[in-house]
Amino acid sequence: MQAPLLSPATPDPADAPREVAFMEILLVFLRLGLTSFGGPVAHLGYFREEFVARRRWVDEKGYADLVALGQFLPGPASSQVGFALGVLKGGLPGGLAAWLGFTLPSAIIMLLAAYGVDALTGGLGSGLVHGLKLVAVAVVAQAVWGMAASLCPERARATLALSTTAILLALPFAWAQMAVILFGAAIGLALYRDTGHRPESDAVLPVRVPRAAATAALVAFPVFLAGLPLLAALTGSHAVATAEAFYRAGSLVFGGGHVVLPLLERAMVPPGWISADGFLAGYGVAQALPGPLFTFAAFLGAAQSLWPNGIAGGLLALLGVSLPGLLLMYGALPFWDALRRRPAARAALAGVNAAVVGILLAALYDPIWTSSVRSGLDFAVVLLAFGALVLWRLPAWLVVASTMLAGTAVATLAGAG
Repeated sequence: MQAPLLSPATPDPADAPREVAFMEILLVFLRLGLTSFGGPVAHLGYFREEFVARRRWVDEKGYADLVALGQFLPGPASSQVGFALGVLKGGLPGGLAAWLGFTLPSAIIMLLAAYGVDALTGGLGSGLVHGLKLVAVAVVAQAVWGMAASLCPERARATLALSTTAILLALPFAWAQMAVILFGAAIGLALYRDTGHRPESDAVLPVRVPRAAATAALVAFPVFLAGLPLLAALTGSHAVATAEAFYRAGSLVFGGGHVVLPLLERAMVPPGWISADGFLAGYGVAQALPGPLFTFAAFLGAAQSLWPNGIAGGLLALLGVSLPGLLLMYGALPFWDALRRRPAARAALAGVNAAVVGILLAALYDPIWTSSVRSGLDFAVVLLAFGALVLWRLPAWLVVASTMLAGTAVATLAGAG
């Protein structure tokens, strides 16, 4: 059952902070990586129950501070919060232990799934792919629905989100996504700078990051972002191009793991690195797994048609998409307390988050809807899956399995007809 994110906890303020061993952090997060179903919000609930209420690694206000930072930075918020909790209790080794434990279970399953992608090309396999593609429609629709309610609560931000969708559908280029994120930040600054977006708490976190190391991480982030495209162009290496594509995607993801979908689709499908069917099938598999959705990158890197693929490609893609968020979290921890109180930073984030909703809505139409929903029966399956997720709140793994079977049946009936 999902742990309530905001239920009261009463950690004892007399508990003295202690350093936690690498293996203890690794094993705790490995268990969470095996059992944390439900997406980023659910993950944050599990983390709060484990580390605030039960283990008392951080108090309620400090945890709220970490969640706010994870939402502020690009990258997978739940993975970044887990990494930060590991850093607070064990320094950089503790942060890496937390990330490894939380990420490895679903990453291993996605790597194994990539080796079976060629089997999903005909007969029953093509029906399973169709079912997984219908799963993707329902899951992304749920993400748009939930994010719009929380990130676009009034007319101005809703208008910004719809404008972003219209721009991306009219200009289907990779650079347009970066442009609308910057556009959202500018609109946020113009509209919300003086409206009182305040920090979540006045807590001071016991940060275990030297400022010199934090500064080095913050410098490394733009160096990789600018340097990898140049290196790929100079060397012509597909390995470098793969690392650059996934690093760029990880650098531009605001608002949760689902937003990485359009970024990775633009990087992988048009150049022919992976087929559209294979891409959406892997995304459908990822919905049934615990842990971070970013492990979808491991599937893409392993299943791509060019070397490096297989295990090497999967690990390269996973590290590429994860590294930006980890660098930014590690670098921001010592400075977050001051930055979060700046009205300009929080105003820009309000606009960026609204633009993110528009990005995801555009992706819901193209490529997800256009390549998946081909008949009234397909739409009926998607509608029932969406209702199961949003209205009935059934577990994601159950909805994925049921929709996959229903989609297979629909594809089989269409083939028989």
